[in-house]
Amino acid sequence: MDNGPPPSYQEATGWDPNISANESTRAVTTEETLGRTSTHMLCPSCHAEILTTTITRAGVLTYVASYFICLFSFGLGCCLYPFFIDDCKVVHHYCPNCKESLGQSADLDLD
Repeated sequence: MDNGPPPSYQEATGWDPNISANESTRAVTTEETLGRTSTHMLCPSCHAEILTTTITRAGVLTYVASYFICLFSFGLGCCLYPFFIDDCKVVHHYCPNCKESLGQSADLDLD
């Protein structure tokens, strides 16, 4: 039984030499909600499997909370409390390998 020669590599894989690499590939991104703790993920910049590095910084919620505390405590210094509470701050996630910013947590995480 002679079925003829086996298919070529191009026929078997569906590769078309007339399509350039830029046309056949596209970036696929997934929007993940980054939480307040380090997240295990694949870095979109350096493509390494990482555990994100986190840094907390004052965000809009920190300043709004500080303003209202100052308003209701008549400026007794209590307005600085939100700057010492990490839950009032935004958590920024970075790749430990390439130091690329990967995103941040929501200002107010009610989960």
